Amino acid sequence: MKKIAILGSTGSIGTQALDVVKSNPEAFSVEVLTAHSNADLLIQQALEYKPNAVVIGDESKYQFVKDTLWDAGVKVYAGAQALEQIVEMTEIDMVLTALVGAAGLRPTINAIQSGKQIALANKETLVVAGDLVTKLAKEKAVNIYPVDSEHSAIFQCLAGEWHNQIEKIILTASGGPFRGKSKEELATVTKAQALKHPNWDMGAKITIDSASLMNKGLEVIEAKWLFNLTPDQIEVIVHPQSIIHSIVQFTDGSMKAQMGLPDMKLPIQYAMGYPERLKSDFPRFDFFNYPQLTFEQPDRETFRCLNIAFEAMRHGGNMPCVMNAANEIAVAKFLKDEIGFLQIADVVSATMEKVPFISNPTLEDYLASDTEARRIASL
Repeated sequence: MKKIAILGSTGSIGTQALDVVKSNPEAFSVEVLTAHSNADLLIQQALEYKPNAVVIGDESKYQFVKDTLWDAGVKVYAGAQALEQIVEMTEIDMVLTALVGAAGLRPTINAIQSGKQIALANKETLVVAGDLVTKLAKEKAVNIYPVDSEHSAIFQCLAGEWHNQIEKIILTASGGPFRGKSKEELATVTKAQALKHPNWDMGAKITIDSASLMNKGLEVIEAKWLFNLTPDQIEVIVHPQSIIHSIVQFTDGSMKAQMGLPDMKLPIQYAMGYPERLKSDFPRFDFFNYPQLTFEQPDRETFRCLNIAFEAMRHGGNMPCVMNAANEIAVAKFLKDEIGFLQIADVVSATMEKVPFISNPTLEDYLASDTEARRIASL
C-alpha cells in the first residue's frame, strides 16, 4: 500500500485524487492533506480519510482547523514553511503535487530531496525551474510521474520504448471555449465565458490558461523537461474532441497515441498506481459516439500566449519563470475584471521584456525573478 501526501487536496486534482484513493482502499492510504485556505473542505476530507497530518496554508485558520480535528487525532500545521517540511515525513511514499502555480516549487524540491516519488500535477514546478528539478530528481533517483493528461499520454506511449529515440511529440489542445474566435470577438469576452471549458472540469486559473492557450504553452515547457526534448521536437495541434490526449512519433516514422474520454481521474490513477494499471469503473470510450476526430492548427496570432511560451522556452534561463509569474498575475487581474482577456498576453510579454535575463539561474535567482516579475506585472 502506498502512503500518499496530497498537496492541494481541496482543488480539482486533489479532490479527484481522493476519489481514486476511495476506489482503491487496498492500494492507497492518505498520509498528509494540505489546502491553502479552504478549511471547511480540508476538515471534511481529514475526517473521512484520517490522514496522519494536515497543513492549512492560511495561518489565520490554523486554530479553527486544529480545534475541529482535535478529537480525530489528526496533527495540524499551518503556513508555507510547514507545507515545505511536511513532505519530508518518513511515512510518505509518494507526494502528489496539485498546488496551483509557483507555490508548488519548494515543496516539490523538498520532497525530491527526501527521496519521495512525485506525481506531478503542478506543471509550473518544471516551467519555473525545470533544470534544477530534473537534475535533483536524477541525483536522488526519484521518479516524476506526470499527471497532466497530455504528459501522462506521452509517458504511457513511451512504456517499453525508453531505448528508442523520439523524433517529436504532439501535444493535443482542445482549443478551449474560444476556438475559432477572432481578436475582435475576444476583446469583449467575459470571465464567465472564459470559465466555460467545453470538455474539462478544472479550477479557475487553469481554465483561463486553457482559454488563452497559455496552458498548452506551459505544457510544452513541462514536456521539454519531463522527456528531455528540444523545442523543435514539440508540436501542438488542436483536437476539439479531447479523445487523443497526445502522440509520440519515433524516428522510424511510426506514431503512438493514447486515447480515452476526457477524465482526469485516469491519469491521476495511472501516476499514483504506476507501474500497475488498476481496474476502474470510469466511463468507457465508444467509437460510435465519436464518428469524427478532427485536428487543426492552433491560431497563434490570435492566441499569442502559445508563441510567448515557445519563445520563453527557446530563451531558457529564467524566462519561463518570469513568464509564469507574469501570467499568474495577469490571470488574477482578468478574474477580478481589472484587464480584458487579450491583455493577459500583453502583460506577460511586457513583463518578460523588463525583467533582466539570467542564463544559468540558481534557485535564489528563480525566486528573485518570480518576485520581480510579479511586481512588474502588478503595476
